[in-house]
Parts: sequence; C-alpha cells; structure tokens
Amino acid sequence: MSQITMPEEAPSRAPADVRAARRRRSKKGSRKGIPPLRGLLPLIVFLAAWQVFGNDQSPYFPRPSTWWSGLTSLWDDGTLLPAVGSTLETFAISLIIAAVLGALIGALIGARRLVHQALNPTLEFLRAMPSAAIVPIFVLLIGFNQQMKVIVVVLTAIWPIMLNTMTAVRSINPILLDMAASLHLNWHDRMRKVLFPSVLPAILLGVRVAAPVTLIVTLLVEILTAVQGVGALISTAQRNFQSSTVFGLVVVAGIFGLLVNAIVALIETYAFRYRPER
Repeated sequence: MSQITMPEEAPSRAPADVRAARRRRSKKGSRKGIPPLRGLLPLIVFLAAWQVFGNDQSPYFPRPSTWWSGLTSLWDDGTLLPAVGSTLETFAISLIIAAVLGALIGALIGARRLVHQALNPTLEFLRAMPSAAIVPIFVLLIGFNQQMKVIVVVLTAIWPIMLNTMTAVRSINPILLDMAASLHLNWHDRMRKVLFPSVLPAILLGVRVAAPVTLIVTLLVEILTAVQGVGALISTAQRNFQSSTVFGLVVVAGIFGLLVNAIVALIETYAFRYRPER
C-alpha cells in the first residue's frame, strides 16, 4: 500500500530575516525618495562650457570660477552667515507652522460638508492671490521685521497642505468610519488609528509641494523688502552690478532647495517604511 506524503509546511521566517527584509525595503525606499545625482549632469556640463567660453570681465555673465570670490568677500565681511541663518530660520519656522495649521484647518473643514461648501469659494480666492501682492499690506501692518516674513510665507505655503488634507479627509472610506463606530472607539483612538493614517500621505505630499514654495517666497520677500537674508544680499549685489556675487548667492539658494527636497523625501520614506511594496 503506497504511503501518502503530506506537503511540508514552509518554515516560518526568523526574526532576523524579518529585520533584514525591513532594512532592505527601507534602503530601497530611501533610494526611491532621493533623486539621483546623475540628474545634475546637464547642469555640470553647462557650467563647464560656461567656464571654458565665458569671460571674467563680463558685467552680466562672469565665469563660474568668479562666483566663489564673490561669496568669500561676503564671508570676510561677516554678512553671509547671518543672512543664511536668517533665511533658514524663516524657512523652517514658516514650513512647520504651515504644516501644522494646514493639516488642522484642512481636517476641520474637510470633515464638515456644509463648512466646506461655504468656505471653498473664499479659500480658492485667497489661494490664487500672489504672495508679492500681500507683502505691502503686511509691511504696513507689521513693519520690516522677521514676523512679517514668517506671516507672508506661511500664508503662501499653507495652501497645498490645507487643500490636500481637505481632499483626503473627504475621501476617507466610509467603511473605516463605520468600523470605528462599531468598535466604539473614542475620539482620540479614531484620530490616531483611522483619521491620521488615512490623511498622512496627503499631508506629506502637501509638505513636499509647499517646501520649495516656502523657500522661493522667503527669498522673494527678502528681495522685495530688503529684510536680512540671502534674498536681501541678492538684491543688494544686483543693484551694485556685482554679477559674480549674485550668481554665487543663487547657487547657495539652489543648494538649499536640493537639501530641502532630500530631507522631505527622507521623512516621507521613514514615515512609510512599514508599508508593503506595490
């Protein structure tokens, strides 16, 4: 009589293997989040050609090798480091305030249909208003200071986060809400286990969109008002026809943008490190 063999069960994965798989997913996700450096190759080729065919004495397009001398002169004067610190401080404070307020206000408006219908036209009007147009208003109300910069930047950067959060709240699957009601979850547990995980991707996407906008508007306000910062240095150098200094400061602003994009991508990758790959 033939003997029936049962299929062997697959051995359960050891905890060490699970941790190793998570590390591999985390590394793969981080590589996806950070843009590859090869994307800078066209810019490097362009700057190299500029260096070869440019002219140091050009009043408009000096060679890239002269940009460093323009920055070192600002460093020796003691004006570069305080300006960089002021710009970074405005950027960080404004982005944090915009993220917190945008997420809270967007969640409150999105959770109430009547409130959303009543406020949506006003929000669309305010969102379309250029940031440069509101600078004179807050200069008259507050003056030329750090608080004015932060308020103008926050009012510009808050919209992507707020609108994304509103859309995410209104798009939550009703089954999740019914499940929370069936389990008799209190308000805190509903926020922590249902609402926040559902809207977190939209909030982070809004932050990723708002981050470069925050940096651009920070520089714009500094250029328009001459309040301390990298933008004020760019405006001063432009008025004095110091082209090499202008281009050097623009490079510094570009480095800010790359760092901001990389940091936001790393935060997004870390927040979703346990999500399964699609």
